[in-house]
Order: sequence, then C-alpha cells, then structure tokens
Amino acid sequence: MPDWETLGYDVADGVATVTLDRPDRLNSFDVAMTRELAALWRGLRFDDAVRVVVVTGAGDRAFCTGIDRGDVIPQPSGPWMMDDPGLSIGPKTADCWKPVVAAVNGMACGGAFYLLGEVETILAAEHATFFDPHVSYGMTAAFEPILMRARMPFGEIMRLTLLGNHERMSARRAHQIGLVQELVPGEELLGRAQALAGELASVPPTVAQGTVRSIWLARELTRSQALSMAKVYIGLGNDPQVIAEGQRRFESGGRLAPRVR
Repeated sequence: MPDWETLGYDVADGVATVTLDRPDRLNSFDVAMTRELAALWRGLRFDDAVRVVVVTGAGDRAFCTGIDRGDVIPQPSGPWMMDDPGLSIGPKTADCWKPVVAAVNGMACGGAFYLLGEVETILAAEHATFFDPHVSYGMTAAFEPILMRARMPFGEIMRLTLLGNHERMSARRAHQIGLVQELVPGEELLGRAQALAGELASVPPTVAQGTVRSIWLARELTRSQALSMAKVYIGLGNDPQVIAEGQRRFESGGRLAPRVR
C-alpha cells in the first residue's frame, strides 16, 4: 500500500487497521480522502496478507463527521446527474468482500453512514454518538438513511434522520437497537476491535468472503432468490482440503472454548 495523505494504515497478523486521519476536521472526508478510500478498498482485494479490516478515526472526538463542507466537490451541471463523493468510500461499493469491523470512537454523523452502512459489525466507544444533520441545514437526506435502513429499525432511522441536529443517538441506544454490536470503554476500543478482527482472520479467507457475500446477498434479494444462489456460493467457496482439515480438528477435539456475549 502507498503512503496515504489522509489515512493511517497498519497491518499485523492478517488485520489491516485503517484510520481516518483528519482529526482537526473531525475526520470528515474531502476529495483527497474519498479518492484514497476508494483506492484503498480496491487495492485490498489484491492483498492476500490482509484478511480482515478495522476502520476507525483519529483521536477520540469523532469517527467521521461526513463530508468536509469547507471542501469544494466538483459536480456535473444540470439536475439529472450527481457525483456524490460518499458513494466511493465504502468497501462493498469497491467490490471488497473481506470482513470489516468499524470502531466508532466518537461522533458518527451524516456521511459517516456511507462507511458504516457497508461494514460487517460495529463496535462503539461508550461516549460515541450517531446523528444526521442534513435536514437541519436544508438538505434532503437520502443516500445515508437508505444505506443505514438495513441496520436500524424503521422508526429509529426516521427519528434520527428527521430530527437532524435536535437529537443524537447515544452509543447505549445504538447498542439496544442492534446498530452497534458491542460497547467498549473508549481507551479499550481499538484493541478490542483488533482482537475481534484477529478472530475473524482465523477463518479461511475464501470461506469468510463467501459467507460475507452470501449474507449481503440475502439483504438485497428475496428469500427464494438468495436460497437459489446459496448452492453456487457454497460450490465456489468450499475447498475440500480446508473442509477436511476442519473435520480433523472436530474429530480430535480441537474446538475453541467460546465466550458468551
């Protein structure tokens, strides 16, 4: 991977940690960051040393506060075309199907949902908050709530979006409704996210990616359509040698002692 202007990047034991690194702008994304994130996700598809990705923000104030409103985003002329910068920053949009863990270390608002809408699981610091200020500034909220709708109950995404700056969702409430899967003290957040990612990285990569694709497929197709594709994904993702090794572990009693969450 190249040296990034707006991103921190580190790899250890199959886990890449990506840090949105504009803390002076609350990790909002400008043109440079959108281009770098798009290139990052596309590049990770070719890096077999990386099995799982953790994405977080620099500092403890913000994960990401969306688009940097002080930056000029070029747009095509006329009302029928739009070049929305946020649509290029997510892993699934870039055809990257490696599991992604988000570690939300503070505010996550507006355009942050482009990223959070395309990750597998979210851990949040206890002080984190979630909100969408679009309507408070006279802008229709569309892409962000559409991406988050599948992660949140209908009434919750409606309330969060329509209230704009009037209300922020706490990390505790986000955990209650299933948006966040785990709450962690702020100082422990990144370590916990990396440990979880390390466990995910222990799964054979083709199996993990096939499973990720299958579950995302189930969100986007009808039940019968997704089931009809399941056998195709199993055929593509299952390696007889990997299955045989798993069977040997099972028969030898080499099973993990699970924790209960």
